[in-house]
Amino acid sequence: MKISKKTIINILLIALVLSFFITPLGYHGKILLNRIFAMSPDIVPKTEALKIPDYNWQLKDPQWEFFSFEQSKGNVVFINFWASWRLPCAAELKGVQRLYDRYQGELDFYIITNEEREPVQEFMAENDFNFPLTYLIIGEPAPFDIPEPPASFILDKSGHIRVQQNGIADWDNGEIYDLIDSLLQEE
Repeated sequence: MKISKKTIINILLIALVLSFFITPLGYHGKILLNRIFAMSPDIVPKTEALKIPDYNWQLKDPQWEFFSFEQSKGNVVFINFWASWRLPCAAELKGVQRLYDRYQGELDFYIITNEEREPVQEFMAENDFNFPLTYLIIGEPAPFDIPEPPASFILDKSGHIRVQQNGIADWDNGEIYDLIDSLLQEE
């Protein structure tokens, strides 16, 4: 019995599609597709930007110690909400890591999760991420509504929300770099 070329191609296509659902290749393929289709977030002009009401927000650092968001008052701030089990978050965090590598020490980073420490630390190690972790305290009042991850904000020095992104975004691009550079120069 001879198998036609068309049958072989169909079998290979079915195998490729199945691999996206039942193998690690599928997980990495979906992350790659999410990265490819991630766009730069929209920048809000300062004249239209909302200001957070206050900086009264308690969080936990990587050592599980409480600290106040108040320490970032007067600074440019990048906030990202993520979860290790959400595929779009995993795809977005490579760009967040590159943003952190470029601007660490110049702006305040809050890469926030509400997960337990152990799975988060494993995820960080598996992906070679070294950005600072922040843990959300469930029920703690925040300066804005806590969105579903992935979601991100960039605040200027006066507390105006210059970027509010719900969903995956590309944080490793010139438009974002230009915005951050200009926000860092503001008095």
